[in-house]
Amino acid sequence: MLSLANVTHVYPNGTRALDDVSLTVPTGMFGLLGPNGAGKSTLMRTVATLQTPTSGSIRFGDIDVLAEPEALRARLGYLPQDFGVYPRVSAYDMLDHMAVLKGVASAADRKATVETLLNQTNLWAVRKKAIAGFSGGMRQRFGIAQALIGNPALIIVDEPTAGLDPEERNRFLNLLAEIGEQVVVILSTHIVEDVADLCPRMAVLAGGRIQLEGAPHELIERARGSVWAKTITRDALADHQARYTVISTRLFAGRTVIHVLADHDPGDGFTPVSGGLEDVYFATLARTRATQAA
Repeated sequence: MLSLANVTHVYPNGTRALDDVSLTVPTGMFGLLGPNGAGKSTLMRTVATLQTPTSGSIRFGDIDVLAEPEALRARLGYLPQDFGVYPRVSAYDMLDHMAVLKGVASAADRKATVETLLNQTNLWAVRKKAIAGFSGGMRQRFGIAQALIGNPALIIVDEPTAGLDPEERNRFLNLLAEIGEQVVVILSTHIVEDVADLCPRMAVLAGGRIQLEGAPHELIERARGSVWAKTITRDALADHQARYTVISTRLFAGRTVIHVLADHDPGDGFTPVSGGLEDVYFATLARTRATQAA
């Protein structure tokens, strides 16, 4: 179990990227959902011991992460949002090199590790191909393969499906789900569907703070009765935005469908929305913006 208590990070320019973040992450897939600039990558880098927070504490099992960063690194697999590799090196040779860096000294152990990971991530057929020639999805699967070296107990993946086509996204998410059965996996993303598809527990991070935490189905149920929908013409959108708290808009058959946040039936042709994780997310962001503006 990963536990964060009152973690705050203030950059030298005064930007408060994390503001008193407390969070408990159990074994399994955990979704950290938030918009770009919410502080997700800062939080992931902090947990991964790549930067030290201004204040607060982090524990993983019996490890005090801030006091014993090397102890956590030995049990950590990390796939950052952007990771660099030697582009002209083959997938097999690169994984072998990274296994050496992670302390897999025996050539026989490295061979078994690399071959297992290439098969697990469905990259065996392209093991001799230079990584520079990989598609986006193949690169992400390679990223997971390197993160799994050494059988980590904590895996962090930061925006892993951004830019992937639907087929590659499904393949990648299925791989994460398989991995996440036995270890702690933190999936940091701004893509609501990734969390809805994979994670039995989640949190929303916005403005550097945890705004919401729980099981997705419980959060959806809790939001029921507070989100309302209406189909309008495009030229009526500005008027409705002035009168209501519009949390999302989308086009459907040439008209605009808006969802608004309201504690009671707003009338005016609105109908209740049965709810989904996207509405929970957008409603949370709307409340956060309203609080910050107050």
